[in-house]
Amino acid sequence: MTYIPRLKQEYKDKVVSSLTEEFGYGNIMQVPKLKKIVISQGVGAAVADKKLIDYAIEEMTKISGQKAVATISKKDVASFKLRKGMPIGAKVTLRGERMYEFLDRLVTSALPRVRDFSGIKATGFDGRGNYNLGVTEQIIFPEINIDKVNKISGMDITFVTSADTDKEAKSLLTELGLPFQKN
Repeated sequence: MTYIPRLKQEYKDKVVSSLTEEFGYGNIMQVPKLKKIVISQGVGAAVADKKLIDYAIEEMTKISGQKAVATISKKDVASFKLRKGMPIGAKVTLRGERMYEFLDRLVTSALPRVRDFSGIKATGFDGRGNYNLGVTEQIIFPEINIDKVNKISGMDITFVTSADTDKEAKSLLTELGLPFQKN
């Protein structure tokens, strides 16, 4: 017997029928689905200290369960002392099983650890059915040991869906458990 993540099973069992009912899809292939989750982190101080990129990659690898890669600058910016090709951040793209596992951990254990948490803002949609979420501290993830963190930094989490509109994407992400704020 193979392992199926909890949220993936829930998507097949409940979310598809719920969204079909809500939006009146004629075919289950029309139901929007989560394509990928991209976690990225800009490390601006890495211009001065190259070790910060290694720490960011190590932390992001722990958080996502998949090896993160360094992102490099595309052009020179003299005022930031930045050269083309210098590592300036870290990112990881999750698909399939790891994507659902990360989303499950984010919703059940990481977001409730945010101070004064009242839900995530619904203003992060881009008009094409994708959602961006900013996290201010990486220490909300239980995989990160607070004692070993050398610098608290934030990260951006992008949910890429196959939805055509923001309304469909918000319904999909709400069904998958993301706690949006009530207006």
